Amino acid sequence: MATFKHISSKNADYGAAEQYLTFEHDEFTMKPTLDKNGQIVPRTGYLISSLNCGDEDFAIACMRSNLKYGKNQKREDVKSHHYIISFDPRDAQDNGLTVDRAQQLGEQFCKEHFPGHQALVCTHPDGHNHSGNIHVHIVINSLRIAEVPLLPYMERPADTREGCKHRCTDAAMEYFKAEVMEMCHRENLYQIDLLHGSKNRITEREYWAKRKGQAALDKENASLAATGEPPKLTKFETDKEKLRRTIRAALSSAVSFEDFSGKLLQQGVTVKESRGRLSYLTPDRTKPITARRLGDDFDRAAVLETLTQNAQNAARAAEKPLPRQEYPRSIKDHLQRNKAAINAPKQDSVQRMVDIAAKKAEGKGKGYEKWATLYNLKQMAATVSVYEESGFSSPEELEAALAAANAGLHETTGKLKAVESTLREKKDLQKQLLAYIKTKPARDGLKAQKTEKARKSYREQHESEFIISESAARYFKAQGISKLPASKALQTEIEQLTKEKNALYNEYREKKASVRELQTVKSNLDKILRREPERGKGRENER
Repeated sequence: MATFKHISSKNADYGAAEQYLTFEHDEFTMKPTLDKNGQIVPRTGYLISSLNCGDEDFAIACMRSNLKYGKNQKREDVKSHHYIISFDPRDAQDNGLTVDRAQQLGEQFCKEHFPGHQALVCTHPDGHNHSGNIHVHIVINSLRIAEVPLLPYMERPADTREGCKHRCTDAAMEYFKAEVMEMCHRENLYQIDLLHGSKNRITEREYWAKRKGQAALDKENASLAATGEPPKLTKFETDKEKLRRTIRAALSSAVSFEDFSGKLLQQGVTVKESRGRLSYLTPDRTKPITARRLGDDFDRAAVLETLTQNAQNAARAAEKPLPRQEYPRSIKDHLQRNKAAINAPKQDSVQRMVDIAAKKAEGKGKGYEKWATLYNLKQMAATVSVYEESGFSSPEELEAALAAANAGLHETTGKLKAVESTLREKKDLQKQLLAYIKTKPARDGLKAQKTEKARKSYREQHESEFIISESAARYFKAQGISKLPASKALQTEIEQLTKEKNALYNEYREKKASVRELQTVKSNLDKILRREPERGKGRENER
């Protein structure tokens, strides 16, 4: 996987960058590595070249240009920009990537995207963690020494002028990452999506904190092993890693934001929401850690999506058929669910009797007729038994119970449809509201523009955001919404409606099953009553 990283430097010693690229450095202290004679150990296997420096050394050329244009003379000025393209370790073996080829790709990338800048391009055959990944360093003087054409990542005329400085904006980083992905695709190299964030966002500081912590832990474990004591821990975790693990554990079982907050609070972590963003405060800190620093899996949108999926899964689990109830002493008691549920095979329930005459007309044979006769006798006995034990004194009372059950089913169906309709409307509103909130920076930026020309240019640059915000505004107007609801209150309302819908759906399933059972009993009873007179009439004729 090719990755792309940027580091800005205020160090006025341009030679330090070249020294880092050409000599070994301690990965923790970043100081040069010395041999037994106290001499700096040079790197091996690397390639390095300079661009736009003429016949001069990179450091001398940069300082001469800075003096010429009067730039980079203050302590707080950014003197250079350091970009790193790291290729996947598998590219060397699987895709034939070599140090020479990586150096060519780095020089080409530098010429295309940093024209007019003095630059060093250096390729190392391995990373400092010995992972075997070939990577390219591109170090450029922040000062531009020549007029260049307007590139897609540039936002203002000064970005092309001679004597002006390079700016690494968010838009520029997005563009560079896209170009790295395109380069890897073109060269048939391994690649990951660099444009859509990371589930776990590991900063440079956290990376080195983990490396140093793991090294210290390994040293401690080695001392314990030497004394014959077992190690307490083998893997070092940073505070952020522990927090990520805690949040994921809470998310795995939470079904609402309140539930999620409560589970985190049990672990001593407080989750806060401000301006549509989440932050997490651990007991040992006074300043919360924002979701942005933890990764995309922990921001508000991802958390709410996970909670919604958990709630839906819980609802589906609750909607599974309950264990079959035994025959109650009364169907009325069964409808009121006063009897405890027990396991019973489905075939033990009352089933509709078979119309043997109709089946014979369809071509069924004697074997089927024999089976159907026995089956009908069993269902007849079960129907009569249920009818007698249910407390019904006449078929009319059974019909009245069936009519009441149907009315109850229709009433529950109406309530369920109404709640589902309201829930859809609330979710549509939430979708539009979240989209509208995300465009707030663009709308605020437009208000900050002083002239009509500036406002027009700003709208063109952020056209997609304004299309989204205007679409949401039309939706609010069509719905007659003059004051937007709070996101948290709307989410709470949606969660409550979801619970209500699930409860109504369970009630609907139970009532539907009850109606079906009563219909089966009535159908079988009608067939029994119609057959008994015929058998009685036959016996009278025989007499």
